[in-house]
Amino acid sequence: MKGMNVSLEIRRIGGRIGAEVIGADLSTELSETVFSQVHQALLDHKVLFFRDQEITDDEQLAFAGRFGPLTQKHPMMRTVEGKPQVIAVDGEDQRADHWHTDISFTPAPSMGTTLRSVVLPPYGGDTMVANGEAAYKQLPAELREIADKLWAVHTNHAEQPRLGTERGEVTRKAFLAKRFEAAHPVVRVHPESGEPSLFLGGFAQRLVGLTLRESRPIIDVLQSYVHRPENVARWTWRPGDVLIFDNRNTQHFAVNDYDGHKRVLNRVSITGDVPVGLDGKSSYAIEEDQ
Repeated sequence: MKGMNVSLEIRRIGGRIGAEVIGADLSTELSETVFSQVHQALLDHKVLFFRDQEITDDEQLAFAGRFGPLTQKHPMMRTVEGKPQVIAVDGEDQRADHWHTDISFTPAPSMGTTLRSVVLPPYGGDTMVANGEAAYKQLPAELREIADKLWAVHTNHAEQPRLGTERGEVTRKAFLAKRFEAAHPVVRVHPESGEPSLFLGGFAQRLVGLTLRESRPIIDVLQSYVHRPENVARWTWRPGDVLIFDNRNTQHFAVNDYDGHKRVLNRVSITGDVPVGLDGKSSYAIEEDQ
């Protein structure tokens, strides 16, 4: 019966991050009880994976919308015709093979993102998601004390890999046509769990008050904790797969190892709030559309 999902199982896929949800049918409207379980699982495991979900764009929109208001049209990326909240993440346009947190170059990055398999290559193209909360807990006390006080400038001009194709260059040019910059605390407090996490990624270009040269070694050291193998979930896509990750305490990476094959994932994001640091101060815009 519609919305009546029973015997829901949350199966962990790693000790630090990731769980597979078994028994949920995303083509239906999840009951309040089932959705509450899914929502809590997302807070607990940071990224959830669903197998065998033959759903449409509208059903993906409905599922994502249970978590909060949906993000409107992406400021730079091409969206599905007639559905401005759905982005077709196409390997012919771009391959996001760098660690990042979605639209962290804006003052209010996405709360979370859902991805659905549409066209898959015969091999490769895995998605990796890393846990910034676990990384923060692993920092030595001396390094944690430094990180607690730092702020980072995130910009869309920090990292945008070249694909080397005509479509890729068109997409890259559109992505860089406007400049966005926002300052975020390096240690962000999760608005629901209250837990601190490292909030960096490839869009973090420099630290507030420091030069690029001074910033890079510090950012790299902190990032190295995020990407430790035990903090990363790696998902091999199958037809009918859907995932959702918490963008407030994770980073993700699309593995670019599927050569010239086609790979398309439809993406729907949930509107986020303005990050807050340990000192209670909020993120802010530095530069936009110049």
